[in-house]
Amino acid sequence: MPQPVLALFTAVVILAGGSPAAAGRTEALLAVSWQPAFCEARPEKTECRSQTEARFDASRFSLHGLWPMGENYCGVDAKPRKLDEAGDWLALPALDLDAGTRRLLDTVMPGTQSGLQRHEWIKHGTCSGMDAERYYARSIALMEDLNMSAVADLFAENLGQYVSSEAIMHAFDEAFGRGAARRVKMKCRTDDDGRLLITELTIGLGGDYADNRSLGELIQSAGGTSFGCAGGIVDRAGLDR
Repeated sequence: MPQPVLALFTAVVILAGGSPAAAGRTEALLAVSWQPAFCEARPEKTECRSQTEARFDASRFSLHGLWPMGENYCGVDAKPRKLDEAGDWLALPALDLDAGTRRLLDTVMPGTQSGLQRHEWIKHGTCSGMDAERYYARSIALMEDLNMSAVADLFAENLGQYVSSEAIMHAFDEAFGRGAARRVKMKCRTDDDGRLLITELTIGLGGDYADNRSLGELIQSAGGTSFGCAGGIVDRAGLDR
């Protein structure tokens, strides 16, 4: 882990102190997928047909979206909203993103192959108070914090194995300060072979998530939630593995 990031995480833990921070107010959710498990249920998706064990999303979390609490489709006209709600995402307007942002987004959000970034912007990003470039730059930065953390390492080191909620909660507290796990919810799904797979995490963010604050700081400012499922398998890339 690069030294500046390590120093940042250490600072967050120190700021958190010896006891969990008091629950604050959740202003947004960072929703992240475990893409191999997602693809077990949606093998027809372009990003699932193209997934390999060497691709980034085979061993790191993928961006589902950054969801402001409350409203959806802020200032969106009826026609694009109808297209979005019908799932015709590639027919939605293209987003004005810098080439560098687009390149990073394609890596951390494999669903861009199916127009997911357009859907997430129309439904959620329009309510964030940011333009599309800033919205996705912040999303990418938060994903970078997560994917360089002990949480992502735990998943990458246990591909194909069952991981308990206790282990995942411990990793969140280790990475982002004591009590961080109390701002996270985990979703699991049983596949056709009867395997209980971890599919998604939703991470509460408090304060001004549009500002250049670290993921740890934003988690510590959020309200609490129940963690969700008690554990599941960290699926490997490739169907039925």
